[in-house]
Amino acid sequence: MAETTYSYFPGCSLATTAKENNASLMNLAKELGITLVEIEDWNCCGSSSAHSIDRRLADQLAMRNLSLAPPDRPVLVACPSCNLRLQQANLKLQSDEEARQCYQAWFGKPANRELHIMHFFELLDQMDWKATNLQRSNRLKGLKFAPYYGCMLARPPVMRHMKNYHGVMERILSGLGAAPVSWGYGSRCCGTFLSVVRPDIVTSMVHEIVANARYTGADCLVTACAMCHMNLEIRSDPKDALPIFHFSEILSLAFEHEDANAYFERHLIDPRPMLRQCQLMP
Repeated sequence: MAETTYSYFPGCSLATTAKENNASLMNLAKELGITLVEIEDWNCCGSSSAHSIDRRLADQLAMRNLSLAPPDRPVLVACPSCNLRLQQANLKLQSDEEARQCYQAWFGKPANRELHIMHFFELLDQMDWKATNLQRSNRLKGLKFAPYYGCMLARPPVMRHMKNYHGVMERILSGLGAAPVSWGYGSRCCGTFLSVVRPDIVTSMVHEIVANARYTGADCLVTACAMCHMNLEIRSDPKDALPIFHFSEILSLAFEHEDANAYFERHLIDPRPMLRQCQLMP
């Protein structure tokens, strides 16, 4: 892999409610010899709220982050929602002259139409995992997981030709000894921000997802999205709950990071009893 240094856009969730996701991702990058340089003074990407209320504001929020990114390296994004907003803004700048003029007026410089924005999965998909020291350990043997990508990586029609990286979690974790279950809910919406205004709707959606994962015999769900992770924890039925992991946490566990226990202390559903039962933690 040619690139070893990336600009990094953490987004609001990884800076607040999902700090364990951010910490495990940073530690994983260090383990893989990758340098992540956080974009200075980044702001919210606009997420679901801004683009639903004010499209111009949504463009400004996303494009401001692009204006702050150094031109000489790709921008890495871990949150599927942030990735969606930044990718859409970037596509608009590439194809819309009026958008480029607005960008120039807002930020005092021309848009970088060559800026490469990539989701965390794109980086992992490029890696030669056989060259890492994980392959000799079979570290995650005995863990059955339900890969949960959520709906944001499915993307709107304008981005339909871009790869969504479904299957990356199964391929990488299978290579480390874990076993993915076969299920039909891997792209089902978790309810996203409806969890705030209509928890009654989101609760039933989450119950169905978790119940199906349990039905398949999964020990846990592994997510691609911090918002999905939060909804699956706070809206699941306590009597039928399954541990939920960020994908970077599972990889950090495979690398036997000392900080893994600290990540799990932040979880609302403690995964450590299950990990001990599977003999993956002392």
